[in-house]
Amino acid sequence: MPDVITVRPAEPGDGDILGEIHAPSWGVSHGPFCTPKVAAAGIEERRTKWHGTLAEGGEGILLAHLNERPGAFARFGTSTSRPGLAEIHTFFAHPDVWGSGISMVLLAAVLDRMRDAGYDDVHLWTLRDSAQARRFYAKNGFAETGRTHDHDFGDGPPLALVELERAVPGLAGGSGRASH
Repeated sequence: MPDVITVRPAEPGDGDILGEIHAPSWGVSHGPFCTPKVAAAGIEERRTKWHGTLAEGGEGILLAHLNERPGAFARFGTSTSRPGLAEIHTFFAHPDVWGSGISMVLLAAVLDRMRDAGYDDVHLWTLRDSAQARRFYAKNGFAETGRTHDHDFGDGPPLALVELERAVPGLAGGSGRASH
């Protein structure tokens, strides 16, 4: 039987689920670039931070399941730095589901929501040194903009981030503003 991937909006009671995806994924993707102390603190913070976000409304968070098991989530909405653009603020899949296709299905669902909200373009920031993340986004139509900035996760050197951007697919499969 083929794998079944479903996507739904996160609900107020999903804080533990998001944390159980975010913490190990962040630990594998970001932890190696941080000092051990910062990595441990970052993992712990990500395990518990989602309760508050969901309690505030948690709009723009989708949760993907692989065969009914939660495996990936994304938080998205209006760009915090580029007026008129959408932004993917957080996008993580549990390491156990990497390569399953769940992230591609989740990304497609996020882009559909952005299209439905009337956005033409979306951007995100990812670690410069995360070859896996950069390959995933490139495979899914994102291109580097040339913008970079450093992010300080705590003790230790700041980590370099790169910005990626792509058009939001329109209703007919092309880019451009969705017709409402």
